[in-house]
Amino acid sequence: MTSTRYPNALAPIRVGGLELRNRIFVPAHTTNYGRDHLPSERHLAYHRARARGGAGLVIFESIRVQRNTVGRPQGVAGYDPRCVAPFARIARAVQDEGARIFGQIIHLGRQIEGEWERTVSWGPSAVRWSPTAQLPHAMTPAEMAAVIDGHVVSARHLREAGFDGIEVTAGHGHLLQQFLSPASNRRADAYGGSLANRLRFPIETIAAVRAAIGPDMPMGIRISAEEYLEGGLTLDDMREIVVALAGAVRLDFVNVSHSAYHASYSLATQMADMNVDAAPFRALPAAIRAALREAGHDMPVFAVCKFRGIAEAEATIAAGDADLVGMARAHLADPDIVAKAIAGREDEQSPCIGCNQGCAGMLERNLPLTCLVNPRGGREGDMKLPEESPAATPRDILVVGGGPAGLEAAWVAAARGHRVRLWERAEELGGQLRWIARMPHRREFMGLRDHLLARCARHGVQMETGRAADLAAIRALAPDLTVIATGSVPVASALPGGGTVLTMEQALATDASCGQRVALLDTIGEWSSLSLAEHLAQTGRHVTVFVPVAGFAWRTTIYSTLATRRRLREYGVRIALLRMARRWDGTTLEVEDVSTGAIERLCGFDTVIEAAYNRAEDGLFRALEAAGLPARAIGDSLAPRTALEAVFEGHELGLAL
Repeated sequence: MTSTRYPNALAPIRVGGLELRNRIFVPAHTTNYGRDHLPSERHLAYHRARARGGAGLVIFESIRVQRNTVGRPQGVAGYDPRCVAPFARIARAVQDEGARIFGQIIHLGRQIEGEWERTVSWGPSAVRWSPTAQLPHAMTPAEMAAVIDGHVVSARHLREAGFDGIEVTAGHGHLLQQFLSPASNRRADAYGGSLANRLRFPIETIAAVRAAIGPDMPMGIRISAEEYLEGGLTLDDMREIVVALAGAVRLDFVNVSHSAYHASYSLATQMADMNVDAAPFRALPAAIRAALREAGHDMPVFAVCKFRGIAEAEATIAAGDADLVGMARAHLADPDIVAKAIAGREDEQSPCIGCNQGCAGMLERNLPLTCLVNPRGGREGDMKLPEESPAATPRDILVVGGGPAGLEAAWVAAARGHRVRLWERAEELGGQLRWIARMPHRREFMGLRDHLLARCARHGVQMETGRAADLAAIRALAPDLTVIATGSVPVASALPGGGTVLTMEQALATDASCGQRVALLDTIGEWSSLSLAEHLAQTGRHVTVFVPVAGFAWRTTIYSTLATRRRLREYGVRIALLRMARRWDGTTLEVEDVSTGAIERLCGFDTVIEAAYNRAEDGLFRALEAAGLPARAIGDSLAPRTALEAVFEGHELGLAL
């Protein structure tokens, strides 16, 4: 469907001989929804929702071409003939909603270490992707031939299942890119050294897939236009490489991404979070597109990374920088992006805030993909929309607390027909999100607050600020149920010596008086402590982070911390591992080296801050229970955690009322 507002993004386009209804697609992204290495009903519901929401194309995630690249229990095996039937069901579900579906086939190479399948890691050379990784096996020509066969078998299975097209992965630092890149390919045979040699195996693989599926089925490649890696592939390299690939094999599209799967800043750009500027990534597809057209190749070029809405896609396509635009996290946050744009309801779009907590954070733990903003993401088959699940008996609900948990519970309950009041004792809604407003590099979280407030207003929640709740007030109101979302409160620490130790909240409240030399005692490894360390450094302070364990930011995701660590290094932040603070007298900080027991006496700090978990504010909940009044507790009032858990629990409770 075309649109007067978005005449380019919502216009149809042909990819090979296939017409797509618009130029917005859902790029391949790992979901961890597989079961027994096969696509699941959870996959079906997830992709059907995004097709129903208006996307023109869905690309199914990383379909593994061999057993030694499955990597995890949820990895989907395209080489297994059992995959055909479930893939066929998914293809029909997507196509019945008016979208098309491609399958991405892949060998991940050296970063699959084989613990699950008890296989050895393969790569072009014995070069690790991470200092903590196993050393991969340098592939033989026979093993390379087996990988090509795996690609062919997987592509044929997808064609048999009724998929509309194939995407061969030659990007993101996976096996074909490992052969292309001099940073990972150190071979001295016909497959290493010169660019022509490094191109040989990728060309052989892509050509074999084209021969297997025939000329009529759309086929393209996904590439990284820039590795952001010392000694790796640059944009100039990739312009030459893509033209060579297009000249060797008939391609119907080129999907342009960036990064390598390498334990450095490169990997952090792959799912760039709210702290990373997307502007440099926008130039990459434009450069690849220009190179292809200069060489006489007129296939569509796809663009990805941190596109948040149809307006951004329209600008990119209108400028001639790309022909289609992909949104993975934005579609996770809201599967109805296209439908809402067509209907003029973009103000209702659930925003991706780039937090990387429900998506990248879950993937790293081998848990199913979800979304902080959209708790229903990945649960479409089990969790109905609130508006589609009206309450059998509308009730009077009081929500106490206007943070993420309370706001989510309030709008969901109201959308189902309950009469909902919300009391917040502060003068401003948002709970602990209000502290984030003091850290400019984390301000996208305020988009979550604004979105929740808009939903509450849209569904008629009566919100009162400056309204404290106690047992007497609740008795007088007599709601059918009280939802306790009172959150948590910081607990001031005390070290021997009598020196003042600030909480994170106190440090933000007294930002201007923190002094220039700051010691941050991080006992939680959470996003909050990581964000505070960066904020303090950004404001020009000399920051030392003391960590009592052998890791740093251990409860955040590597997909973000690899970028954060680079910024902290640029700011001169020192990370001192295996160090436990023992005494602070306001002048001297005594720190124990927990590996040896030795005490270091450090002078010169102006301020000591402790990053610790808050205390659950559950007194009102316990009082209501003791009085026999119906109450439910959610979020930090149960136990202090993150906004991910708070929003999910609010949503789940709102659906259960």
